[in-house]
Amino acid sequence: MWFNSDLTLHLSMWLLTLPAHLLDFLGLWKPLAMRLFPHLYAKVSLDNHTVMYSCKKELFSRLPDFAGPSGQLKVLEIGCGTGSNFPFYPRGAKVTCTDANPHFQEYLRKSQAENDHLHFEPNLLAPAENLSEVGDASVDVVVSTAVLCSVNSVEKALKEVLRILKPGGAYFFVEHVCADPLSWTYIFQKIYDPSWKCVFTGCNLCRETWKDLEKAPFSEMKLQHIRAPFPWRPTAPQITGYAIK
Repeated sequence: MWFNSDLTLHLSMWLLTLPAHLLDFLGLWKPLAMRLFPHLYAKVSLDNHTVMYSCKKELFSRLPDFAGPSGQLKVLEIGCGTGSNFPFYPRGAKVTCTDANPHFQEYLRKSQAENDHLHFEPNLLAPAENLSEVGDASVDVVVSTAVLCSVNSVEKALKEVLRILKPGGAYFFVEHVCADPLSWTYIFQKIYDPSWKCVFTGCNLCRETWKDLEKAPFSEMKLQHIRAPFPWRPTAPQITGYAIK
């Protein structure tokens, strides 16, 4: 009985996203999705910002602990998107924004103008796995939120994080992850994942990202599994915390 329901839901999801799958097969979907996704994400991020506000506020309250001897904090954010994290950064911080999608720039510039308590370096158009424009051991803090779900290689992205962090610097993260295999959420993640990846430019619902973090050679890590208050969303299981180089 459950198998039939599972199959029906899977087929329904596939049929609803059939145009995207067809365009993806023809090699036409990715350029279109790259243009459309920032507009969709701008709306979704407003809701996410409200729901995750207290979690992010508590997490990012630790950022000043990692400021350099001058007292100014140098932050690099991977996959800045619309810049929804900027309000949490301490006054006077020097921030470098990176994103692999050039179509976020309109939203990013608007958010930068609204957060004049920060000093912004030139934005970088670069994937998380290749931050070659950023020098070794040059930043105090790296931040990513809802980014590792869509990178091509979490391992390579974390290698870049470790390379650009100063000794004693920290990587702060809030990422949605794979649910407990015994949960209903996990079943729905498995059903939605193929279509979700296609529509949301490679976003993977079933990554066990905490395992990649645990394998990376950080000296210390504070990691917590939480369930974000997103009713019925397959992105509710999340990890939050920070890792020290």
